Amino acid sequence: MSTRTFKVDYLARVEGEGGLYVKVKGDSVLDVRLNIFEPPRFFEAFLRGRNFREAPDITARICGICPVAYQMSSVHAMEDACGVKVEGPLRALRRLIYCGEWIESHSLHIYMLHAPDFLGYPDAIQMAKDHADVVQRGLRLKKTGNEILSFLGGRAIHPVNVRIGGFYKVPEKRDFEPLVESLKWARDAARETVLWTGRLPFPEFERDYDFVALQHPEEYPFNEGRVVSNRGLNINPRAYEDNFAEVHVPYSTALHSVLKGHGSYLVGPLARYNLNFERLSPLAQETAREASLASTCRNPFQSIVVRSVEVLQACDEALRIVDQYERPDRPFVDVQPRATTGYGCTEAPRGLLYHRYRLDDKGTILDAKIVPPTSQNQKAIEDDLRRFVGKYLSLPQETLGLQCEQAIRNYDPCISCSAHFLKLSLDRQP
Repeated sequence: MSTRTFKVDYLARVEGEGGLYVKVKGDSVLDVRLNIFEPPRFFEAFLRGRNFREAPDITARICGICPVAYQMSSVHAMEDACGVKVEGPLRALRRLIYCGEWIESHSLHIYMLHAPDFLGYPDAIQMAKDHADVVQRGLRLKKTGNEILSFLGGRAIHPVNVRIGGFYKVPEKRDFEPLVESLKWARDAARETVLWTGRLPFPEFERDYDFVALQHPEEYPFNEGRVVSNRGLNINPRAYEDNFAEVHVPYSTALHSVLKGHGSYLVGPLARYNLNFERLSPLAQETAREASLASTCRNPFQSIVVRSVEVLQACDEALRIVDQYERPDRPFVDVQPRATTGYGCTEAPRGLLYHRYRLDDKGTILDAKIVPPTSQNQKAIEDDLRRFVGKYLSLPQETLGLQCEQAIRNYDPCISCSAHFLKLSLDRQP
């Protein structure tokens, strides 16, 4: 019985460095590995010994695509440790800057990284030759998200205006006027994006995932909520490590996460959508249905449509926040340190992001733990590939290899974010 091996040494159109290895014998998939070989960057170690107020700016450097997610998880964890709750306009501004990040990150992935797979192009540059208007729409949508980050964060990449307790500076109501016109265009373009992605060709492939995401009683999740699943999990972020574990695999510099008692699980747009559909705005729900997307979606290839729905949700939410905004008396609330541990979970574009910090009474960080969404999804990615390859073994090897890459890009993996951990086992022979 013949053995076939698929190897992709470098995955294209993902953030970071990784490869794919699949071994098949006859009709059986023997081994699947998402190889992460990007060196770990030890951000948790960088944070130890630093003042707690430095965490938002340090963690923002973990990722240039989703810095707000790292900032927000860190500030929520620190405020949890110090017993502070940020409410009112400051809380709304936090949701607004998160809207900006979702718009720019999702638009980049939808148009530049993922759509070429469905339309048969090797990259967005080749796709632009035949679909210039589509690519231009994607670039302008991304620019709108970056405008929000620049407006509230001080710059589009690694914003510098976020601090524990709020912001260093907050805008006046009139300052939003130029942003409103961009957002109105973006909302219309996002709706067109949902309908456009809904017409793309999708392989017939579904998984019965353990979905995990934040859930808030009134809002589609960004910053706050309980960690829930479709299998009955419903916990405060403080209980995250009681329910999730990280395991080392020898072929990856990133730890794999498992849901205790269940195994692999899925975070990200598909999980948020399935667990929070009724919390989408009426416009987002209506447009999703118009694109033939049900309130439950288990096909990971349709995640491009779900991401588009989340762009529409973010544009709609941003306009609502701007319309209701009233400038707060102060740009931040005072936060004083104390010796304790704080926990925070927010929803990065790619999924649940967990931070935990232990502080002394002077606010020095004694210990830090960060679990990014891509490391949580790695086992789910491998499980997808194992099932997908088994179902489509009749395809030519080159075609199957390309579709495996596409299956990985369903997740929009940020490998640089996931490569924070390394367990070194050194066997010295005498």
